[in-house]
Amino acid sequence: MSERIDDVESVAVVAFDRSLDTAAEIADELGGAEREVDVLEYHADVFADGWGTYDCFVGVMASGIAIRKVADLLEDKWTDPAVVVVDTGVTWAIPLVGGHHGGNRIARELAALGATPVVTTATETAEEPNAEPAVETRAAALNARIVTPDSTVATNSAALSGKLGPVVRIDGPRAVLVDDSVTVLERGAQTAGERDGVVIGTGCVSGAGAEAFLDAWRDALDRTQYGLEDVEFVATGTLKQDEEGLREAAAEFGVGVVTFDRETLLEHEGPTPSKSRELVGWPGIAESSAIAGGREGELLVEKTSYGGEVTVAIAR
Repeated sequence: MSERIDDVESVAVVAFDRSLDTAAEIADELGGAEREVDVLEYHADVFADGWGTYDCFVGVMASGIAIRKVADLLEDKWTDPAVVVVDTGVTWAIPLVGGHHGGNRIARELAALGATPVVTTATETAEEPNAEPAVETRAAALNARIVTPDSTVATNSAALSGKLGPVVRIDGPRAVLVDDSVTVLERGAQTAGERDGVVIGTGCVSGAGAEAFLDAWRDALDRTQYGLEDVEFVATGTLKQDEEGLREAAAEFGVGVVTFDRETLLEHEGPTPSKSRELVGWPGIAESSAIAGGREGELLVEKTSYGGEVTVAIAR
């Protein structure tokens, strides 16, 4: 099974004989080069037999059937597979368990078949104006694992009320003493021979549109040997965390957004002088956020301004 929080590398689509055609259509949509999808005909022990083998089950059936069959199998949200149910008309896709652990992602992917994702995860549906992303969402963007899972009740409650704040980067060797309400994220280690990913650091003027970000990011990537598939996430400062255009562009790119506070960016300030240092006390956001986000902190593309709206830097 996958080690990343919202990665879904294996899916079992479970359906009764009468719905196997629908299951095959779902499997075709969810399958891909990096994901194995099996279609399983329903029988009494189908969930139990595959439990621990798949990252996610998609049941083409009534929610009550799936709930009764998986209830006794559930042990820990950090290790249990996600379970999503879909009606036979593919009208609704409902994550029953494991929303942050792949269920919400699969439900949203099924929107391509016309299904409406019914997402009930609090940190993804909160209407509070100051609500922040859940720690699971942040960990997924960083390709990180949560070392202290029991802490997420407290930290996600803080995120709902907008009191959690940004991720703080600490580089070792260091010894850190934390209490049980601190969520520790450990970045995933590179495997032998794996190509380093890159981080796009970006700043902008207020109100910059999504297309301005997309055009700038694509151009900056074209100046490197890296492509969109190599982008780990987009990084910026908390000063720009509410920019709708940035969020929309990142969603279009299919990557997460990670924000860093002023102190972290000051510690990773880039080489290009910035007027914002004198005006608002912040370093140049594009370079400093790219360096702070990169595994090696190596700047590949220095700050470049596009149309006076968006600035971009790239680091690894």
